[in-house]
Amino acid sequence: MKLKRVSFRNFKSLYDASFEPGKVNVFIGANGAGKTTILEAMGLLSAAMTDRVNDNSLQRKGVRLSAASMYKSRFKDVERIKANITLSLEWEDVPGEEHFKYDVHLAPPRDADEDYWKYHSEALWYNGEKKWGRSNASQNQSNSHIGFFLLEDKPEPEVEKGRKIAKYFESYGIFQPNTLTLRGTVADPNQMAPLGLNGGRLAEALEDIIHVEDGDTMMGSLYMEDVLELIDWAADISINVPTKTRINPSVPMTRQIIEFTDNFLKDTAKFTGYDASEGALYVLFMLCLAMHPKGPAVFAVDSFDHALNPRLAKKLVQVFCQKILENDKYVFLTTHNPLVLDGLDLENDDIRLFAVDRDKYGHAEIRRITVSQELMKEGQSLSRLWINGRLGGVPELI
Repeated sequence: MKLKRVSFRNFKSLYDASFEPGKVNVFIGANGAGKTTILEAMGLLSAAMTDRVNDNSLQRKGVRLSAASMYKSRFKDVERIKANITLSLEWEDVPGEEHFKYDVHLAPPRDADEDYWKYHSEALWYNGEKKWGRSNASQNQSNSHIGFFLLEDKPEPEVEKGRKIAKYFESYGIFQPNTLTLRGTVADPNQMAPLGLNGGRLAEALEDIIHVEDGDTMMGSLYMEDVLELIDWAADISINVPTKTRINPSVPMTRQIIEFTDNFLKDTAKFTGYDASEGALYVLFMLCLAMHPKGPAVFAVDSFDHALNPRLAKKLVQVFCQKILENDKYVFLTTHNPLVLDGLDLENDDIRLFAVDRDKYGHAEIRRITVSQELMKEGQSLSRLWINGRLGGVPELI
């Protein structure tokens, strides 16, 4: 499965925008440029394709719930607000062969008392030919509040093959881990298997992938010693049940906890994720998300650099990209940390960088950044080029 193009029309600041994704997709831009909106549009597409669209399905994807009237683009230069939001996804089942396209036209609820979005139409195209579709104009339209892409019995072979995309997108979510949830002191309101969108069940998910192989302790496909290099003060990481000697009884805690051994402390002075730095927990969360076999095949992380020292952000994104590619996943990231860019190998076409800017009308534009030979000869890092405004995606005040 290879994603080829994602297109959005009339969704918030994405009046008419599209991009061609790689496996790792990093979006940079000024605050309010539309980076998070891109991730949310992907969540809306996932919900529409695999089930239905309502507040519950959008929350499960990590999409912010807006007033119904605010989902559509409302720009001053557009005389009439369009009736529907249009989303489309193009992909190939085998790279270079069998081109598929799914598109959907949706209308948000008309007022605050309604919840379900309305499907105006859905369609699947195979090599440029429409193979399946439904619309409100059809007499066979039985329920305009449910997606029919996966429901039709005995579809044509091309449609059945096209439905494989749903397996990739059904678990899509926008991950935004926060410190309290990572520490296990508060419940994750958006729990998914194996990790919640806010960092829930991190200890349990890590326990799934920590194992011994040929005498070496591994975390997924990484040697534990390589993981510990990212958390330079840690000598060991393990998963255990909470005890009174490790946790203050006044602190609420999950059934499983992460325990650390510090290089500078006695071996008996272990402490839990509750007392560890949030950066260490964030590193473990990202590695687990990239390597867990039951993790989502397509997902997003908003503010990838959250809680990370700039140099750690650079090193983590290098390892993270490697594991995403190894596990054949797709990820969409936003960042404001220039050093994240220095961890990207843009010579690898599977790793792509995009600048998100607003045009003179306020419409969000998505532009892929490729580094020319002329820029490479200057010897400047990507972070320096971004700060100096050479890549775009910076506010005008700089």
